[in-house]
Amino acid sequence: MSWQQHLAQSADRAVVDLVDFCRIPSVSTDPDHTTDCRRGAEWVVGRLHAAGVETAEVIESPGHPVAYGECLAAPGAPTIMVYGHYDVQPADPESEWTTPPFEPEVRQERLYARGASDDKGNMLAPILAAEAHLRSAGLPLNVKFFFEGEEEIGSPNLAPVFEAQAGRFACDVVFSADGFQWGQDQPCLTTALRGICATRIDVYGPGRDLHSGEYGGTVHNPAAALSRIIASMVDDEGRVLVDGFYDGVSDLADDDRRQIAAVPFDAAGYLTDTGAPALFGEPEFTPRERAWARPTLEIDGMWSGAIGEGRKAIIPASAHAKISCRLVAGQDPATIVAALQRHVAAHTPSGVTATVADLQVSSAAYQMPVDHPANDVAATVLRELYGRDPYYARTGGTIAILNMFRRYLGADTVMFAFGLRDENAHAPDEFFRLSSLTRAQYAYGRLFEVLATGALQKEAR
Repeated sequence: MSWQQHLAQSADRAVVDLVDFCRIPSVSTDPDHTTDCRRGAEWVVGRLHAAGVETAEVIESPGHPVAYGECLAAPGAPTIMVYGHYDVQPADPESEWTTPPFEPEVRQERLYARGASDDKGNMLAPILAAEAHLRSAGLPLNVKFFFEGEEEIGSPNLAPVFEAQAGRFACDVVFSADGFQWGQDQPCLTTALRGICATRIDVYGPGRDLHSGEYGGTVHNPAAALSRIIASMVDDEGRVLVDGFYDGVSDLADDDRRQIAAVPFDAAGYLTDTGAPALFGEPEFTPRERAWARPTLEIDGMWSGAIGEGRKAIIPASAHAKISCRLVAGQDPATIVAALQRHVAAHTPSGVTATVADLQVSSAAYQMPVDHPANDVAATVLRELYGRDPYYARTGGTIAILNMFRRYLGADTVMFAFGLRDENAHAPDEFFRLSSLTRAQYAYGRLFEVLATGALQKEAR
């Protein structure tokens, strides 16, 4: 039986497996789900064993564990790593789900559950593809599987794992089963992701909330002071005014701008999707360039004083804001946090004090050469599947571990995943198309074949 025939005969079981996997509430952000995250890792290891991956185990980290496996039975063939994550975002507000988030349900050829698209459906597919090969002629190359449980919190505890076992994880290239394709009929290869850092600003004034009639006009209002600090950070066209923020940021090359421009952009559809009344941002860059290749500073939240229902006439004792910055190549997260701290210190009005805390959400940007040999191999497979060339896209999001693969293993990462952007990742009613689950399995099955022909080495020469 060929690997393709095995996948065809196992299609129903693949859905059953995904349903079983999605029942596990492996929410990495919530300490109450620590045990569930371990259950998620153990489920993956069990599924690797069931697939015929003899070497598979849970690897401990200072945080949530890693599910790891390897098939190294092809001497002389390339060694690749398949990456994904079994942890998921919180499901709240659960009241906005049509069915409970951890009680998966298939409706209209879609599986609805938290984590179905991001990333359980995507990361299950290469396991099933490897099983299909192992049940037929065997895997034609060496494959390692690295499925973490902290992607949704920035992979903060994985550096010690790499430091201790980098030699074990060595590979020629990584293929990420975390990501998206452009559309059901249009493939893409994502070649750059922005980095991130985050801070919290706390402004303090009087020692307690004060009656605004008795004390108004005599002491500074922390909420007003915070507003002035925030307003000083970005100009009216979206340029960041923090000194040193753009240090190290290179101008977009003509080739980069052409590749970005080749990806269609429908401004009206974009606004309809976001619900925003108008586009905003640096006028010298297109919306796609701003979202994919420019650094940004965003206010994630602000709170102070009387924020509940009704009126409360006070001067609040304090005011607070959370800020996140998306970063591009050339920017160091720690340097940006330090620049924000200096900026706040320089722009804090008299009569209040302000502190800036580093929220320890930190990852540098990741960028892979478009002409990397592994991208060429992936593009070959995508052309076979879709019948058209992939777009070369970027994303404004962040996957922290990609820089760890590069730093500790010297391996670049190809984004090779099959979710779609309308699948409500991180939102209520997340789903994964069963057609995407099928397509992803065949894509990885074919990828293993093409890589085994020595395509990486051929392209490199």
